[in-house]
Amino acid sequence: MHDHEHSERLASYADVLAGELPDPWTSTYHPPDAKDALAELTDRIWDLDLVAESLAEHPLQHAAVLSRPDGAQLAVLDRHGERDGFLIAAVAPRALPDEAYRSVPEPNGIALTDDPFLSAEQVAGDLLARYDTALAQARHNAAADVQPSQPDRVVLTWQPDGSLAAAPVGETAAAVLADNGFVPDQHSGIYRLTGDDTTVQARAVRETGRQLGARGIATALQHPSGRIPPTATPAAVPPSPAASRIPGARAR
Repeated sequence: MHDHEHSERLASYADVLAGELPDPWTSTYHPPDAKDALAELTDRIWDLDLVAESLAEHPLQHAAVLSRPDGAQLAVLDRHGERDGFLIAAVAPRALPDEAYRSVPEPNGIALTDDPFLSAEQVAGDLLARYDTALAQARHNAAADVQPSQPDRVVLTWQPDGSLAAAPVGETAAAVLADNGFVPDQHSGIYRLTGDDTTVQARAVRETGRQLGARGIATALQHPSGRIPPTATPAAVPPSPAASRIPGARAR
């Protein structure tokens, strides 16, 4: 059974660790009753080694998430089988599609001592360097499959996972995309609309096209390597390309 003292220990440790890392980090504690948040966190842990093995044997009962303003996140977890210390793992940004992680080495997590001050030095000199490298590679991969927009036209590019991505030019286009469910990646500036529900996706695209058109901005649907059709405002979303999630892209 999970006890309050154990929760306080992890939360306090994560708070101190966040304050000792380079750059500003904030810490958010997810208690045992935050089941949805813990399930999503488990799905986004970017690890195929120590932390993945631990999660396979011990599902998350609670965790702390350290967040940096650019979207980077680290998860602090219990270290089972040891009296002291914790585990820390990189978290894959939710805004990037699975295809972006292809051929990117996982920035596998590490074990930490019970001293958050010493651990901060260990994280900064090891995990953070590998995580930042992996993030840059994944964001580059994601941007490579997004056709550039222009001030008078927003290009929505199909992604292999069925989502749509756009790199808007100007605050007006960006605001319209955000208002219609496109989620921005703060680092790359790419906006993505999930394809989990194609009906919702189609409705969002039609409304996006209508609102952009009213502001004098055209909209075009595009496959990564295809020609941009001259259609100003898509009337409906065509079937998304067949795709499957990439096994091993993120530890689950």
